[in-house]
Amino acid sequence: MSTVMQREAPPATTGTVETFTVKVNGREVVVPRTTPDPVSGQALATTMIQACAAVGVEVPHYCYHPKLPVAGNCRMCLVEFGTPALGPDRQPVLNPDGSLQIRKSPRPAIACATPVSPGMEIYTETAGVKQMREAVLEFLLVNHPLDCPICDQAGECKLQEYALDYGRSASRFEEVKVHKPKAVDLGPRIMLDDERCILCTRCIRFTRDVVGDDALGIVNRGGYNAIAAYPGRQFDNNYTLNTVDLCPVGALTSKDFRFQMRVWFLKETKSLCAGCATGCNILVGSRADQVYRFTPRANDAVNSGWMCDAGRLNYRWIGREDRLQTPESRRSGARHWSAVLEELAAVLEGAPPGSVAIIASARQTSEELYLLKQLAAHLGARTDSLPRIGEEDKFLVHEDKNPNSNGARLLGVCYTEMGINLPYVVQDIEAGKIRTLIVFGEDLTREEWELPEGWLDKLETLVVSDILPNGLTKRAHFLLPGCAHVEKRGSFINAHGRVQRFMKAVEPPGDARPEVELLGELLHRLTGTPLPASLEGLFNRMCADTPALKGRTWADLGDQGVTVPV
Repeated sequence: MSTVMQREAPPATTGTVETFTVKVNGREVVVPRTTPDPVSGQALATTMIQACAAVGVEVPHYCYHPKLPVAGNCRMCLVEFGTPALGPDRQPVLNPDGSLQIRKSPRPAIACATPVSPGMEIYTETAGVKQMREAVLEFLLVNHPLDCPICDQAGECKLQEYALDYGRSASRFEEVKVHKPKAVDLGPRIMLDDERCILCTRCIRFTRDVVGDDALGIVNRGGYNAIAAYPGRQFDNNYTLNTVDLCPVGALTSKDFRFQMRVWFLKETKSLCAGCATGCNILVGSRADQVYRFTPRANDAVNSGWMCDAGRLNYRWIGREDRLQTPESRRSGARHWSAVLEELAAVLEGAPPGSVAIIASARQTSEELYLLKQLAAHLGARTDSLPRIGEEDKFLVHEDKNPNSNGARLLGVCYTEMGINLPYVVQDIEAGKIRTLIVFGEDLTREEWELPEGWLDKLETLVVSDILPNGLTKRAHFLLPGCAHVEKRGSFINAHGRVQRFMKAVEPPGDARPEVELLGELLHRLTGTPLPASLEGLFNRMCADTPALKGRTWADLGDQGVTVPV
């Protein structure tokens, strides 16, 4: 996938915002004179469609999107309006009761691109407006194929919805439809059906104005217009799948999700992307404990309404057949949680202070890292988390590939520089000072860590918790199968200090357990001190014990999260 750079927007201006009053279907609403452009950040005049949204009135639209530059080409948002009548002195004319006399415009206006003005009245439910919507839909459906039963967009299609809500009950078109290319391989992750396209240009504007990759355009003329990639190029950047979300019909589809599942069967769960430290808000689409797709969830403080393709496809490994599913003590042969944890607790209880080290992945939840720190305090163990650094693109992809590095830092699992303790831990293992190593979510046998050969042989006890088999799980004396983040609840702290929570979407396979549960049980066996019975209670205790999080509660996070100093 090619890397994409986002152009920086100018800083937003501050100061008093000028407002005035308009009416929408007789209801008054106060609107600002200007609103920031979603791409450039520059102040633009507030439009009719924004004023209607302020009072909860939906104006049907296709080309308009609140996060994209206005195009004004679908005409679906046509409305009627009136403005205050002006006298010869250019002053508003008043009715006998003192109200403004409104002069209705003889022509309609597109709500997405027409600025509002003081005293304006907007009408969205008149007979004329309804007739215009019918006409626009009739034109859009003239050449549109009637293949809703096999279309991937069925259930999420605005053309389907608006045709039912605002269209005619029967078509008057009797001529032969214009046929356009079908199943066009637009890029490595996108399939295009030009027959379904209504030329809203959302995909073009997103790719050009938001991503900065001017890869798409319209070719041919008249009824034969079609979306296409630039000649000789494929549509291939790290944000192409956002165009599938933006497409109001079934023209652009994801090759990954195409024909996999009907959307009305999917359960949607609010979650986070764990691919990097940005922490994009997502929805997990699942059915019968199988994940079918990730889609972006709007959060203006984090990812607006977008996510990268790499993060969107970072779910396939969750359903791998070789997932670790059974806890195991390879000393006694025990394969049940109670027996394995009882044996492990006995081993740890007998470990001398200073003879234990804990390596905790910054892909663990904050709650799990908190419990690992409590375990380290009880055992007198040294701790660390390891860095994962990759490419960034100045838009959404962060160079830190751990979703919870700031969580590891704020909770004291690692120092400011991640991985700084690992060489000293290895030295102490080779010297015989550390005899027990506990590793959560890291494979220390990978070459990237550049650790000396044979150092693991010096250990008396190796405890490993992970999700997939690797070189370290094969060497473990105690193996504790954990969960993917979509299989549990918890929180991450992103690169900018945004504390965000995610919810459980699917059940883990076999006997795999959320790490927060097995750690809580292990700590209880070691200390005898009960932990909060719920994740909410554990989060609240973690915040009370952590200076940067003090005063925060699980309820404070909501669906959008809160920012803390990091």
